[in-house]
This record gives sequence, C-alpha cells and structure tokens, in this order.
Amino acid sequence: MKPVRIPLRKRLLVRLLIASALIAVCSVAATAWLAVATTTRALREEQGQALADDMDILARLSGYAATHPDWRGVQATVRDLSARTGRRIALTTTDRTLLADSAPRGTSLPPRAAATVDPLRTDTFSEPGAQLSGTDPRVVGPYRLTAAEGTRVDALARKRQSCFARHGIDTTLSRTPSGRTVLNRTDGGLDSDYVPEPCADGLLNTLTATEDKALAALQKLARDCLTREGLDPDTPATLGTDLTGENLWGPARTPGFLMKGDAKMTRAAQNCHDDARRTQLDPYVAPVAELFLGGGDNGAAPRWDLSPANKTKVVGAAGLVLAVTVAVTAVVATRLVRPLRALTEAAQQPPDRHARVPVTTRDETGILAEAFNDLAERRERLEAQRKALVSDVAHELRSPLTNIRGWLEVTRDGLVDPDPELLTALHEEALVLQRVIDDLRDLAAADAGTLRLHREPVAADELLAQVAAAHRVAADTAGVTLRTETVGTPWLDADPVRLRQALGNLVTNAVRHTPPDGTVTLTARSDGEQVALEVADTGTGIAAEDLPHVFERFWRAEKSRSRRTGGSGLGLPIVRHLMTAHGGTAEAASTPGTGSVFTLRLPAAVPPQDG
Repeated sequence: MKPVRIPLRKRLLVRLLIASALIAVCSVAATAWLAVATTTRALREEQGQALADDMDILARLSGYAATHPDWRGVQATVRDLSARTGRRIALTTTDRTLLADSAPRGTSLPPRAAATVDPLRTDTFSEPGAQLSGTDPRVVGPYRLTAAEGTRVDALARKRQSCFARHGIDTTLSRTPSGRTVLNRTDGGLDSDYVPEPCADGLLNTLTATEDKALAALQKLARDCLTREGLDPDTPATLGTDLTGENLWGPARTPGFLMKGDAKMTRAAQNCHDDARRTQLDPYVAPVAELFLGGGDNGAAPRWDLSPANKTKVVGAAGLVLAVTVAVTAVVATRLVRPLRALTEAAQQPPDRHARVPVTTRDETGILAEAFNDLAERRERLEAQRKALVSDVAHELRSPLTNIRGWLEVTRDGLVDPDPELLTALHEEALVLQRVIDDLRDLAAADAGTLRLHREPVAADELLAQVAAAHRVAADTAGVTLRTETVGTPWLDADPVRLRQALGNLVTNAVRHTPPDGTVTLTARSDGEQVALEVADTGTGIAAEDLPHVFERFWRAEKSRSRRTGGSGLGLPIVRHLMTAHGGTAEAASTPGTGSVFTLRLPAAVPPQDG
C-alpha cells in the first residue's frame, strides 16, 4: 500500500504546535493584562493614598505656621508626621536654609520642593479648609476673642439655638479658630439663610470690641489701595467667613457700598482688602517655607513609568514563556505522534504480513496499539479460517463427489453391476453431499440475516422426546444409552423444526464422541425467564484450550479426523446461529475424560390455555 502524504497543515504535530502557541499567546496576553490592570489599580490607590498623605502633611504644617509666629519647635511635628506617613519631610526657608528634617543630618534634599507652606497664600484647590481668599482659616491674629468675649458670644449662640429649636430648626454649635461660637444647620434645608423673626435679635452677629478694633485696622490698611482704585476709602467693611470660619451663621464680610456695584469694582475692592488682610496677619504667622517630601528610604517619591527597558523586559518575558510553551508542546507532541506514526506504518503494510506495533505506554496510545495488535491477530486468524473454510468445503464436497463419480464410471464401463447395494452406497454419498450443502446454506442464511423462523409455543418435554426418538437407532447402534429428563413443564417460544435441528446436531456429536456403554442425557428446566436445554455426555471431553473454538466452522479438536469420524465441522456453528436467531445463547463446558455439557438458553413461553 502506497503511504499517504499528509499535508503539512493537517499534521497532528503542526496542529498541536499551533494550538499550544495560541493558548500560550492568549494566556500570556491575559496574564499581562491582569498584571497591568492590577498593578495600575494598586498604583492608583497608592498614589491616591500618597496624595492624601501629602495634603495632610501640608495642612498640618500650614496650620502650624498659621498659629505660630516662627518655625521654632516644628521639628517634633515633622518627626511625628514622618513616622505616621512613612515619608521623609524637610522644611527650608526660601533660600534653602534647613528649618527641620526627619532624615539624618547631612542627607541631601530632593531636587524640587513639593509645595510652599504659606498660610496667607494657600493652595485653594488642594488645601483642606482653605478659603477662596487663599488665606488659611486658622490664621486669626488680632481677631481672636478674649475669654470674656468668647463666653458672651457662646451664651448668645446657645440662646439662638434654643430659639431655633422652638421653631423646628435643628442646629449644632461649633467654635471657630477665633473663639467665636457659631450655629450649623443639620436639616439640610434649601433656605439655609432663613432665620425666624423672634430669633433675629442681631446680637449674635454683632462685632465684639476685639473684632471691631481689628476690622478698623484692616480698613485703615486698605485706604490707600481703595483710593488708587477710585473707591471710597471710608466705607466700612464687615467680618467675613474667612476670618471666623465657614459656618453659615457667622458674620459675612462684603463692602456694603459694593453690593450693587459692577464686577470689576467688586474684584478691585476684594483685592485691596485681601492685600491689607495679609499685611495685618503677617506678624502673627511663620515665614514662608519650602516643603520637601521623599520616600520611606529618604529617597525620591516612587514613580511608575513603563520605560523602553521595562517594555523590553515584558516583551522578553512573554517571548520566553511562548518559546518554552512551544518547546514543551513540541516534545510532548513528538512523543505522542511517534506511536501514531508506528501505527500508520503498520496499517500500511501488505495485508498478508499482519504487522504488529510495540506497546510502549499504558495511556490511550498504548491502548490503541493493543487494540490494533488484537485486530491484526483476529484478522490473521480469520484469514486462516477463511483459507481453511475453502479447503474444508472443497474437501467435504470432493469426497462424496469422487465416490459417486468413481462408482458411476465403473458401472458405465460394465465392471460393476448396478445392484441395490451399489445404489444404496451412491444414495448415502448423495445424502452426505446434500447435508453439507444444506449446512452451508443455513450458515449463509444466518450470516445474511435471512434465516426464517416460525415461532410457536413448544413443550420442552415433547421436544426432547422427538429428538431422542429420531436418534435412538443411531445411539443403540453405537452402544450409547440416550435418555431425557424434564424438570417441571417448561415451554419455549421457538421454531420447533430449527430447535430439533440444533438439538439433533448436539446429540449427533455427543453420540459420536461417547464410547460404548456411555450415556447421553437431554435435560430441560426453567431458568428464570428462560428455559435451559442441556445435552450432556460421558464421552472423551474437550481440552480447555480447544473449548473456545468448538463453535467455529470446520473446526475439529483432532485434525486427523475425517468427515465420517469427525463430522463436517458445521454442526456447532449452525447451533450457535440458530440460538442467536432465537435470541438465546449456546454454551459449552467440558472436563477431559469425563464428558461435555452443551447448554442452550431460549426465551420461555406461557403455556397455551386449553380450549
């Protein structure tokens, strides 16, 4: 057989390599995506936490500067913040003179400052609590109330809270950095400016002497700026939330004469008052300082950047994983394909060689190799049986035909008279020839599935009696006792003619292989939903190694036996086919030197009702 050329794209090895490469690419891509996504999320969370820590550090230091006129004593605050956040914190003046540092002395500063600490000019976008004016609300300066003023304002605030409560408005009290007590709405109402008329006594919002004095000084500092902007320098200003806190119920600071002015004049007045306020508060706050932040190892803050080198590492790692996957798959695929190639080569050998393959593994490939070897062995055995069948059929037909031809030729030549004895011999040979042909026809019909059965209820005891009567003469001639036994009254659902044929073949073999004075027993008994028919003899028996072959065609335990001494070799195969057609089974058991037992099992039938 010419070997089949398999296209490269259809080879199992190539398919396995492609599949493994796709799996590796997908797994690498999925792993890389998951790693990047996880790392990015972790970095964002870490950066968010770092940003929150940085804002907290700046707020703490800005608060320190807002409540101290200088930076003396800030070292303890710096160390506490560094220990809590794990960051290096350093404060310097604007000319890089070190004020405080959490790192050991002599450690170099980061190249750039992280922020500027100036409570009078805070970062209004990142500084918690910073006001739109850009001044830290904790800078109080001359606006801090005295103890007596604080007590009086607190009493007024509690009185107003009680009044609000009587009108169904819930409020809480809080104290601003200046010492003023203010009210906070808790109901989240839309009209937060609403004040019940009985509560609007104006006392809580009245300036104290300290606030009035500080406000007058602020007005004096803003006079020159207001004059330059063409505004009335004598218009009084009131306190604003940037001085007393964010609370809604605190005093508001807006130049009264600008309430209805244009936006340009409003901005000019606001800038003048802001500059004057910074000038007024400057003596009460620490000087401007530069804030330097570093990592926990006193180095720079870590930044994640997928540089070309990092990209090369990622690509290299992915390529290495892909290469290892392909290499491992190639090794495994080669080991897998090698026995398949051996199977293919063995299958392509000429049929008469019956090639086998070595079984080297116990996996699916090894099982396949064993199945292939078993198939080759069965094919070899079937081929031998086919050849033996042809030879046996030729022999079985040739012998009677040769005898008939010889007797006819000598009779034609006048050498022998056609007397009754000759005619009887010719008739016997014709019967033998007819029996062989009938057996072959039955086997052919069984193989083709055209064996016809005419089922009907059959009494087992009557069936055995008919078979025994038909073979009584042959048994008596051979000196063999033939008897029947029936346990109960079993009935069969079978074709009585074919069943007598099957039992007759068994009885004929049993009588042939039983010596004189032996016994052949036919037994019928019920076996659940089946009926068991047994033909037992006390003959020579069958060897254990020959027992599996007794139902094969033309098989004889002794090859030296002739057609007349060993039968045609077709009786038992016909028995098995007849049982299969009935939906039953045929079994054989034997003990050499003791005898054999052939058992037929067929479906039981319900006894017919007497009419």
